[in-house]
Amino acid sequence: MAAQKGRDLLLKVEDGGSYATVAGLRTKRLSFNAQTVDVTDAQSSGRWRELLAGAGVQRASVTGSGIFKDQASDALVRSAFFGGIILDWQMVVPDFGTVTGPFQITALDYSGAHDGEVQFELSLESAGALSFGAL
Repeated sequence: MAAQKGRDLLLKVEDGGSYATVAGLRTKRLSFNAQTVDVTDAQSSGRWRELLAGAGVQRASVTGSGIFKDQASDALVRSAFFGGIILDWQMVVPDFGTVTGPFQITALDYSGAHDGEVQFELSLESAGALSFGAL
């Protein structure tokens, strides 16, 4: 597989029935995690830990930082955060697929230098079942 451009990794949010790319994200990250359920007991072979398949809680985290392209995208993200609203988000990973589902904004940071643009950082946590579609 050839190297891929980071800008091709897209974070989109559902807005009025379609998915709109979140404005100006310069860095993005998608992480999948699963908790384990340890079922090791005195009869476990060689005292090696044993895990129960399919029993843990799965979750996904998304982080990104960049700039808003306009007031509408800023307002959408900001109102979702302050309202505690769970929106449908979509992460497009080139040559892999699309992960879609409900996420809640868990962190929203704004920053800026005196001679630059206002920047933001965004953290999302999955809030329900996610779907995966191969590209």
